[in-house]
Amino acid sequence: MPANHRHHRHRDRDRASPDGTEGYFGPGVKFRGTTQSRQEQCAQFSEVVGSVSARLGRVNQRSEEADVDPISPMQLPDSQWKRQAPTPGSREHDPGSQQVTKRHRKLLKTSPVLRPHVNSSQSPPSSSRRLSDVQESRRRIIREVCGKYRSNISRTITPHHVSRIYVEDRHKLLYCEVPKAGCSNWKRVLMVLAGVANSTREINHVAVHYDNHLKRLDSFDRQGITKRLETYTKVLFIREPMERLVSAFRDKFESPNSYYHPVFGKPIISKYRVNASQTALKTGSGVTFREFIHYLLDVHRPVGMDIHWEAANQLCSPCHLHYDFIGKVETLEEDANFLLRKIGAPENLTYPSFKDGNPKAARTSTQITQHYFSQLNASERQRAYDFYYMDYLMFNYSKPYKDLY
Repeated sequence: MPANHRHHRHRDRDRASPDGTEGYFGPGVKFRGTTQSRQEQCAQFSEVVGSVSARLGRVNQRSEEADVDPISPMQLPDSQWKRQAPTPGSREHDPGSQQVTKRHRKLLKTSPVLRPHVNSSQSPPSSSRRLSDVQESRRRIIREVCGKYRSNISRTITPHHVSRIYVEDRHKLLYCEVPKAGCSNWKRVLMVLAGVANSTREINHVAVHYDNHLKRLDSFDRQGITKRLETYTKVLFIREPMERLVSAFRDKFESPNSYYHPVFGKPIISKYRVNASQTALKTGSGVTFREFIHYLLDVHRPVGMDIHWEAANQLCSPCHLHYDFIGKVETLEEDANFLLRKIGAPENLTYPSFKDGNPKAARTSTQITQHYFSQLNASERQRAYDFYYMDYLMFNYSKPYKDLY
């Protein structure tokens, strides 16, 4: 069976039906969500159930000041493992129906960008100390953002919050998968750590994504999940949101793909292309970046969301799970190998640098990302930024364009 047809047999939990209910729709399709503005994302961060009241104008300024050991596992709140049916206003159902006050919008616009605290009087730290300080800074910024914009949420952890997390028991590691942020090679590393393979080089694409060598955290019972959350090192790797978005578009729509073209391409072309040819309507091939952005930002998408362009904070729930290690693609090799040494991985195991999908295509860079976003007008760029606003804020990425607010 061709590898790209195996999507229809594996990863059923990532699939959803076109009407938003759970079912076998396709890999990565989660729900038929509405587009969230920046304000709506922050409203969602302040309430989990029901509508947002005027108290959203009172931004909670509390942040946790306690020092966190660079790699030590963190204690988690009580967990609830019985999955609830999606309700109106919930993330699974309709995340874009809430509003914020004018005062809250003003606060969002005027809030200073969070930056790491730097003591210039200190002597240059060692590499290990420097990387530990970077980790503490990244964790602190997430705590502050969660404290400001998600202070009133329920602290209950459900299976939904851990559904993207892979488990490696031998080295007590929990890795949350963010597609297009080095996840394929991270799965290879996890497989070597688990003893499934001797080298990352011998693990092909099919084995990584479809052979089910790795367990997910939500496959364990409540006791198993709680124990691992409390005692394992929780890891998250993220990427500049616009660059990650362009990388996903290039991978899924500019290369032959027997799943994404018919399942996503056909409805996108049908809705957003004027005078589309019968060939395009039949195959779903040739989706343009602007058509893809129109789909992403549409409050009535013709097909559901997908994990490859879902916001990282939605996939990995950092306000609930308190990750011990936050890596970035921009410093991927350094971050990854620092982590591997910290968890006691074999000395000969390092993070692989080879490209998994479409190896002949150039890696999506800042310059390539700018080329794609130059095809959009200012309003479309602003709305795309708003869509990923919480990722920019939580993971401390700078605004990619000067005309954004």
